[in-house]
Amino acid sequence: MDRRQFLTAAAAPLLLGAAPALARPSGGTPLALVTADLESSIVAVHLTTGHVYRRIATPVGPRSIESVKGNAALVAHTGSGRMTLVDSGLGVNPIRGPFGAPRYSAISPDGRFAYATDSEREEVAIVDLRTRRVTRRVPVGGPARHLSLDPLGRRLWVVLGSKSAEIAIVGLDRPRGPRVVDRVQPPFLAHDVGYEPRGAQVWVTSGDRGQLALYDDHATRLIRTISADAPPQHVTFLGGRAFVTSGDDGVLRVHARDGRLLRSAPVPGGSYNVQQGWGVILTPSLSRGTLCVFNGRGARLRELRVARSSHDSCFVMSP
Repeated sequence: MDRRQFLTAAAAPLLLGAAPALARPSGGTPLALVTADLESSIVAVHLTTGHVYRRIATPVGPRSIESVKGNAALVAHTGSGRMTLVDSGLGVNPIRGPFGAPRYSAISPDGRFAYATDSEREEVAIVDLRTRRVTRRVPVGGPARHLSLDPLGRRLWVVLGSKSAEIAIVGLDRPRGPRVVDRVQPPFLAHDVGYEPRGAQVWVTSGDRGQLALYDDHATRLIRTISADAPPQHVTFLGGRAFVTSGDDGVLRVHARDGRLLRSAPVPGGSYNVQQGWGVILTPSLSRGTLCVFNGRGARLRELRVARSSHDSCFVMSP
């Protein structure tokens, strides 16, 4: 496919299903922002029509992207050691660091701060999103990668690598400031981590085997392990369900809160990361450059090729 054919196909409406019923506020344009890693851009996809809404030029190598309360998005450019903030008007603004190799981010409940892992500096950088600069750093003792923040914004679970024997837990409500307050050794080498929305349970995925682990956050106690597909897996939550992707096996699995398997669906190979928002699930493909949209029951609604490689995605509402 030549460039003109590729752009025409990417701009065409999606024909693989009806538009998703978005659980979203009224007003504005609901968009999925998808990283185009090899093209130094972000693709904004209109979630109602399925058209490519805009292509946004960014610094080289956008890798991860995280929604800021649905109004903006924080982007990590891991290879170049930079972070940017895409505002509601889809303008790209630099974040003042410095950074070594920024990886992934979690956003405080009020949208004021971001917690960004930096694997090179082995720390979590705390970013003030109003001033767009790093205000504090928390050493975590390893190459910090995936992370998850509890719904109240008090505890942060940080996986120390793509195959990590240890997870650092950072307390964010400590009188002397954020610091590591506990560590967990999962029953496998961990990859991703996610708080379920009620905040009582934490799901940990594996980087070295087909397993998941469910933890009681308050006691940092292992509740159970359950079988999964090929590692690495990633997890998100919607409507009382957990959605787990295996990019190597090309599978999205839907689990009940207690871990029971409810449904499986195929996804393009390389669909590693998974995000939720406004009643739908997004999973982009690193190797195929596609974006798949699923409803809250795990039924696929759309599939679109947006780039040569798409590592991550998130949701925003543009005015």
